[in-house]
Amino acid sequence: QLAFLLLLLDELRVPPARCALFDPAFSAREAAALRALGLCLLPENEEGKRGVEGAATLFYMVHCGKALYNNLLWSNWSPAALSKLVIIGNSFRGIEERLLSRILERDYSYIAKVLKGVEEVALPSHPRYLDTFNDTSVHWFPLDKLHELSPEVWDCVEEPMYQDCEDLEIIRKGE
Repeated sequence: QLAFLLLLLDELRVPPARCALFDPAFSAREAAALRALGLCLLPENEEGKRGVEGAATLFYMVHCGKALYNNLLWSNWSPAALSKLVIIGNSFRGIEERLLSRILERDYSYIAKVLKGVEEVALPSHPRYLDTFNDTSVHWFPLDKLHELSPEVWDCVEEPMYQDCEDLEIIRKGE
């Protein structure tokens, strides 16, 4: 996954220092290696709550927990911000297929609300790396599709809390 990220940065001509990373599971040795590659490590766990701040932004989130995607969407919950967002990560359609709709809507409401406003293309599978990039897609949010969503979709901007979530899949800030 790191090799893919480095190749992607090279292909997109993005300097490594413009790539911010965070995983609460990074060891000190891993963090040092990433810094040696010129990558920027975020100082704290943002739980995926990072805004695009007006600039087109690619989020590389392979095999992350659903709450991280949900938090990212919440942090950018407007057509203007979402249209600047591209995510390489778990298939939203796959998430929708695997979860009961009541669980998706209760625990991951921002994913549920944006399903009709997202375009998604699966990465091609490779027999050698089946478990590395399986269920990985590129997601983007065309402005025209976002404008087709009901105006009520944009009204709810409550921060996700996950109190009733049984299978959270992320490490919370401070844990």
